[in-house]
Amino acid sequence: MFLDVNELAVRKTRIRKSYAPGTLDFHSGEFRQVEPLEVRATAELVEGQIRICGNLHTRVELVCARCLDTVIEEISRDFDLFYRPMTSMSPEEEFQLNLDDTEMAFFEGDGLFLADVLAEQVNLALPMKVICSSDCRGLCPHCGANLNNEECRCEKNGSDSRLAPLARLKQDWFKKQ
Repeated sequence: MFLDVNELAVRKTRIRKSYAPGTLDFHSGEFRQVEPLEVRATAELVEGQIRICGNLHTRVELVCARCLDTVIEEISRDFDLFYRPMTSMSPEEEFQLNLDDTEMAFFEGDGLFLADVLAEQVNLALPMKVICSSDCRGLCPHCGANLNNEECRCEKNGSDSRLAPLARLKQDWFKKQ
């Protein structure tokens, strides 16, 4: 759906749309949409800026950062966004951003695509690190076994060979004491 500045100047647009999994390009291979993305919003032109206000809801499949199992995460987000035309900024013009300007985005041409706005909002709503459960034990660093499902047969008291010089230094220090 294209949000045209000329149409928004005439009337506010109410949006009720559903995007099936695979129809939006999130520009990321980190997750996969598993349920339709439901969006309810309004778009209008306010003082030459496109304002999009609403909410979205979907579910995505991610990978646990500890054990690499799949995790289904629910994404719900309210948004109130302002898009300013790129032509309103002069390239030679130097200016300082204030806090309100950090909430501003820009568009080129006659408008912008709603799909791009929604993809950005879903990416922003994702957690930085996903864990399948708070007691996830992760993978064994030696054999790669998922410690949630099985016990590995790795030596538990084995020392890291990279630390051997420090162990010798510690022994030498204790001998001098």
